[in-house]
Amino acid sequence: MTTPTALPAPTAGRVLPVLGTLLAALLCALTFGATPASAHAALTSTDPANGSVVRTAPQRITLHFSEGVLLNADSIRVLDPAGERVEQGGPEHVDGKSDSAAVALRAGLANGTYTVAWQAVSADSHPVAGAFTFSIGAPSKTTVKATATVTEVDPAVEVLYDTGRYAAYAGFVLLVGGCVFAGVCRSSRPVQRIAVGGWITLFASTAVLLLLRGAYTSGKGLGDVLDLALLGDVLATKPGAALLSRLLLLSAAAVFLAVLFGSYAREDDDRTRGERRDVAYGLGIGGTVVAVGLAATWAMAEHASVGIQAWLAMPVDVVHLVAVAVWLGGLAALLATLRSGEPLGRAAVVRFSRLAFASVCALVATGLYQSWRQVGSWDALTGTSYGRWLLIKAGLVIVLVGVAYFSRRWTARLTDGPEPKKTKSARPAAQKVTASQKVASAAAAKGGGSDSAERAAQLARQRAALEKAAGKRERDADENRSGLRRSVGAEAAVAVVLLAVTTVLTGTQPGRAEAEQQRAASDAAAPAATGPAEVRIPYDTGGTNGRGTARITLDPGRSGRNTLDVAVTDAAGRPVDVPELEVSFTEKAKEIGPLRATLERRSGGRWQSTGFQLPMAGEWQLSLTVRTSDIDQVTEIKNVKIN
Repeated sequence: MTTPTALPAPTAGRVLPVLGTLLAALLCALTFGATPASAHAALTSTDPANGSVVRTAPQRITLHFSEGVLLNADSIRVLDPAGERVEQGGPEHVDGKSDSAAVALRAGLANGTYTVAWQAVSADSHPVAGAFTFSIGAPSKTTVKATATVTEVDPAVEVLYDTGRYAAYAGFVLLVGGCVFAGVCRSSRPVQRIAVGGWITLFASTAVLLLLRGAYTSGKGLGDVLDLALLGDVLATKPGAALLSRLLLLSAAAVFLAVLFGSYAREDDDRTRGERRDVAYGLGIGGTVVAVGLAATWAMAEHASVGIQAWLAMPVDVVHLVAVAVWLGGLAALLATLRSGEPLGRAAVVRFSRLAFASVCALVATGLYQSWRQVGSWDALTGTSYGRWLLIKAGLVIVLVGVAYFSRRWTARLTDGPEPKKTKSARPAAQKVTASQKVASAAAAKGGGSDSAERAAQLARQRAALEKAAGKRERDADENRSGLRRSVGAEAAVAVVLLAVTTVLTGTQPGRAEAEQQRAASDAAAPAATGPAEVRIPYDTGGTNGRGTARITLDPGRSGRNTLDVAVTDAAGRPVDVPELEVSFTEKAKEIGPLRATLERRSGGRWQSTGFQLPMAGEWQLSLTVRTSDIDQVTEIKNVKIN
């Protein structure tokens, strides 16, 4: 076999400093440079509508969202023109639907402009807030600014919370990836440190997130993180239950780690091959259950748990997270093993290479589905923050796969040739140290003092350092393993960036929700109708004197009670009576109607219906039927917007 030329790459000694620099820079970008968390549940409509003027005071305020929200006692505040609260009781979901919220108002509200400030927790665990106004009778001056009523997240709390989220993902990756590498490829002290470090990081970050959660969602400061009332509120929510479940699962993971790197890792025990195989099966099943359970604590509380096809999105998200951990966490374990100089045969590297390839396939399949579900359209892919971050993530995955290609090339060139002489020199070194210690002990026993013992220990340390340096030179002389170490280090560097982008994505509003919110904001920005809705419909029944125009007026042109006026004129514009006239309304999208109006003749060519009820706002289809003779009749249809 010819000796390959090492590919140009940073030396292994530079890999960890590069990783540390990238990690620090990305954490700064995540916490200080990123924009505040966007709303994940978009407010799609309100009743009364934003900026609308109603004739009489409504009995309650109703809000509709693009996805479910979690409410508390202070989620909806209604303020009169003087800034006094006028809601009665606490908010609740309408008809048990989590994507709605309503609060009752006091009776006898005066005319003027009222401000509605709302805040809640989106079903994917992110705080959402906003405000809007409506007027009773006529607009008036108000001492309340709508934007000032929105609760903001404390900057210090937000920094710590975002850092904790990144640390939790990193800990999960290291824990799962390290354990899988130890069980499938090779167990060693460096791999054990990777897995245990991941467990400690995930446990600590989860505990911090649980304490910060209440302050993060309610806008309170760091001084309130130990408030037991806030902690109780958090535990009563889905995200809080997910964090608590994660802590309980980590307790089981601690037992798993103790067995995997304890008695199972010792090959010189008295167990038979069959007994070790049974233990291996048990560890495989138990580890899979724990890993899937940990991944589910993210799937059940974030993007996958809301929106379309949540029943499918959550298990897909679990597979995606586990695949990420197996691949990236395994890379960290492989890099640690290569850097430590532990014996690592070609078969172990090939097994990891195959495992990584299977993980990448799972990532691509699940990632495509998640992208379609969260983005929804090509326009949202480039026109929303989520879509742009997703493109960056996809680019990083392509880069990572490209670097992995070179790692596979180095893996193919590996041989199980002579390992570094560490194993041969380690035993004599140990014997020399032991002999020196015996001499020192004997000298001390004869009254030689402690100087001889200290000198012997110092010589032993120097010998060990020299042998370690010699072993490192021998390992670095193997171009195949050095090339593999460099390429794996480059993979790990890209993986750090990829993990940071993934964390940003979980805190960014999905493209579907952002597009829907933009449409809702556009509708809200449109000037609200302040007068009656009027529609003119020409008709032609085809018979003699069968042509004319019907002018239909709906006052006030809003959901609820309306007065419907119909004025019919002939082709010359003169009022005309017709033998039969019928008006109905249908809401096609919600499958409501047709709702027929009971018309009464008021004068020549004029009909009216008082108290005609339209149950909701929306785009209604108005159907007009006119009969001008026994056989001449026509039905005309036109859409009308009801606020």
